[in-house]
Amino acid sequence: QVQLVESGGGLVQAGGSLRLSCVASGSIFSINDMGWYRQAPGKQRELVASIAGGGATNYADSMKGRFTISRDTAKNAVYLQMNSLKPEDTALYYCKVVITTTPRLIREVYWGQGTQVTVSS
Repeated sequence: QVQLVESGGGLVQAGGSLRLSCVASGSIFSINDMGWYRQAPGKQRELVASIAGGGATNYADSMKGRFTISRDTAKNAVYLQMNSLKPEDTALYYCKVVITTTPRLIREVYWGQGTQVTVSS
């Protein structure tokens, strides 16, 4: 069993900042790719940023220069620092983590429950 707990969402004015956190716990052997996705009402879920096991990062074009993804391997955590937030960043943000679990060493994708980010104009 694996659990992902997200935190850090909230209401912020345009131009403000938020930092999202996602911590994995449970029967973890290793963690591979980690990432953040978001889904706004009436829209499809989209990639925000991802970070590979080796540290390579990837960002959606609209987030480059404003958002920074990072991970803490010791804490099984992934973070998303969001600066210069815009009203169009309003969405439910989900973390996605690829985890190899014990004891069967099966690699699976896990999703967090989502944390709401609302940016007011």
